[in-house]
Amino acid sequence: MKKLILLAVVAFTFMACNNDQDDQRKVLIKTRYGDMKVKLYDETPKHRDNFVKLVEEGFYDSLLFHRVIEDFMVQGGDPESKDADTNARLGSGGPGYKIEAEINEDLYHKRGVLAAAREGDQVNPERKSSGSQFYIVDGKTFSDEELDQLEERMNMQKKNEIFMELIQKEENQDLRQAYDSIRQAQDREAFEKLVNERIEPMIEEELEKQGSFAFSEEQRELYKTTGGAPHLDGAYTAFGEVYEGLDVLDSIAVTATDESDRPKEDIIIEMEMIN
Repeated sequence: MKKLILLAVVAFTFMACNNDQDDQRKVLIKTRYGDMKVKLYDETPKHRDNFVKLVEEGFYDSLLFHRVIEDFMVQGGDPESKDADTNARLGSGGPGYKIEAEINEDLYHKRGVLAAAREGDQVNPERKSSGSQFYIVDGKTFSDEELDQLEERMNMQKKNEIFMELIQKEENQDLRQAYDSIRQAQDREAFEKLVNERIEPMIEEELEKQGSFAFSEEQRELYKTTGGAPHLDGAYTAFGEVYEGLDVLDSIAVTATDESDRPKEDIIIEMEMIN
């Protein structure tokens, strides 16, 4: 009897897991190269629900993959790309709103990941996503040495971000004034002294609190075998992935493009929700 109960529990758990997977919202992306099927992550509900809304409204129909970079990604979702002139500059259009970032360290930019495009950090420090523009990672594979170099570069970027945050704080205005004054005077010796004695210790203290960036073993294995765009991790919202049709993605990624990375022959998109 105990064995029967155990089997029933296992069966129920298995069915529940399958049902959870089936509950994920899925999208069919049609192109002249073929179709891609995408599942949307429940961990990023704002992006998921917005994408579903736009698909159901037909927002994406007849838009283009307007930016394609081999070994990196294919990008679409600009409403200005619909019936766009051959020489039109694309990539700045949207639905008139942005989405709050839902950056999740467990959702990384492996090959086939669907993520939200956005403006750069200088004008968009909160890293809010475009309301409609997205990209799908094509990417490439990386060696351990390349991933080590990326970690180092990303941690340097993180230090720069911490520094900019620190000198904006009211309690550090004396530091900001000293920093600006020394830069204007172009006093290299004074600058190095300020960095070594005050700035660097503050940055290291804050970095210790936040934790430095490091790829997990799972990430490293994926980037070494499946490939992707690891330098985007932690900076953009990944909210889905292609689970069928990666060969179509590969075909789009190698299409001929002009100097603006726009395909020379339009790649028109049609989308619909699927079960």
